[in-house]
Amino acid sequence: MHGYRAATAFDGNRVLPDGALVLVDAGTIVAVEPATAPAPAGCPVTEIAGTTLMPGLVDAHVHLCADNSPRALDQLPELTDDELDAIVRDSLAEQLASGVTAVRDLGDARWAVVDRHRGSGQGPTVVGSGPPITCPGGHCAGMGGEAAGEEGLRRAVRERVEHGVDVVKVMTSGGAMTTTTDVTSCQFSIEELRAVVDEAHRAGLPVTGHAHAVPAIEMCLAAGVDGIEHCTCVTPSGIAMPEGLAEALAASEVAVCPTLGQTPGSSPPPQVLAMMARTGIAPEDRFAHVRTLHRAGVRLIGGLDAGISPGKPHGMSRESVIDLVASGLTAVEALAAGTADAARAIGLGDRTGRLAPGLDADLLLVDGDPLADITALRNLRLVVSRGRTAAGAAS
Repeated sequence: MHGYRAATAFDGNRVLPDGALVLVDAGTIVAVEPATAPAPAGCPVTEIAGTTLMPGLVDAHVHLCADNSPRALDQLPELTDDELDAIVRDSLAEQLASGVTAVRDLGDARWAVVDRHRGSGQGPTVVGSGPPITCPGGHCAGMGGEAAGEEGLRRAVRERVEHGVDVVKVMTSGGAMTTTTDVTSCQFSIEELRAVVDEAHRAGLPVTGHAHAVPAIEMCLAAGVDGIEHCTCVTPSGIAMPEGLAEALAASEVAVCPTLGQTPGSSPPPQVLAMMARTGIAPEDRFAHVRTLHRAGVRLIGGLDAGISPGKPHGMSRESVIDLVASGLTAVEALAAGTADAARAIGLGDRTGRLAPGLDADLLLVDGDPLADITALRNLRLVVSRGRTAAGAAS
């Protein structure tokens, strides 16, 4: 048994007013006591003055096959399986070293993550979608998930069931990183998307839809998806939220991952800058848009879109949480979005994301108090993953 103690603590849902002593045995949290509680006889305790104890971060939108480079997605068809495997291993190491103890991979290439790395025991806990379903030549087609027609889409879902995926990802609109697609348009009809959702739900799998365009977001709601990625409300003339859409999103309880965050001081990739210039989107428009979603009561979760570019590398999930505060969430709400809420949304709520007995011992110690200053998340002192101190944790 080992203990971790801090006078300031956040349990994934709320502040613990008396701090916490978290007791861990065999990789599992066995007790959460006030910080002043004595540890069992003979139990060593890790305590670093001035730190906050909290659950490990959960990044709900990563691309483990992407290597943070300018061509991270474009190069995927050119890579060998050995090269893909090396990138995935590096991505997992980068995530864990930065305090991310669970990820949802939504951009697998040729099943590398699902077939060979999910559940390997190294790095964060991984939830995987396999290659996202996209139309022929559509957004991220290079990952190998092209399908067309209602029956073709049902077959694509069944293929994912055979590979044992945890979630089905479908590209309902174009994406800025695939310049041959249109972020303001839908890639499938409502009948096709309903076929995806029906086939996935029949197999007990949730569906999350990549959706930038307003019609794609509306289609996701009509088809009954379980999650929406980005949810940007892009139109040919900028970001525009139609009347009633935010309230409809809130009422549906769909989990929205707005994929905020980037390396401080970095710029969006050229493809994204070009799309912003075409549509007249300013960087601050994203914050205002997420603020509108939050005020309407939309269920928001943390996720970076990690790996797709130099500005969104693996290991920067904390920036998505920091940007949620910049968008109007309180520190408690943003921390919950990046821990317990994200874990529940990706199907890991009974395993991680909280300081609670019976859950995996995924813990962070950060210098300072992120509840008072969310940027304290950048001051990582210790990462514990399933009860083990993570090798190479940032200091």
